[in-house]
Amino acid sequence: MLQASKEWRWLQCRTQNRLLVDLGDELQLCTPFRLRQLTADSISSPTFSVEEAEFYQNVFDYLCTYGVWSEAQCCQISLNATATKFHLLPMQAKSWFFSPYTGSDVLCNAVISLESKEMTGECLIVDHDSEASLCVNLTANFKLDENIVLEQFQAIKVLNNRIHPLLVSNKLVRRA
Repeated sequence: MLQASKEWRWLQCRTQNRLLVDLGDELQLCTPFRLRQLTADSISSPTFSVEEAEFYQNVFDYLCTYGVWSEAQCCQISLNATATKFHLLPMQAKSWFFSPYTGSDVLCNAVISLESKEMTGECLIVDHDSEASLCVNLTANFKLDENIVLEQFQAIKVLNNRIHPLLVSNKLVRRA
């Protein structure tokens, strides 16, 4: 497992136009976030903060409880979630892509589903308020409509009434 380290750094790669995470030992993760999407903090505070390390670890531990993703995948999701929460500029909700949730199941997990006209995708809530939630897409090539695809690990903000609980019958089942 990759534990957060004080050596970890955020890098702005002009060549790839992306935010990278330098994990040391010549290991880097390229996030899906373009430089214009980033806050000034990612330039002024390139080292992993205590808050970022704590958030990364909490997300990693939480994802591991599902028993679905490998440790490497949990690390990748957690790093992208950390970049989303701490380094993305605020965004407007794009709820029109998703159908409202009309069921009665209580939402109690951060891994949720969103239903577009084209398909159902899985996402991780990384931040929320009473109105909307900022989510990281966990589904490869999540079709929002006939023309728009949300790439894996990209962020999207949606109104909370669009968030569907992840059904146990889906592939994700939490371990006891």
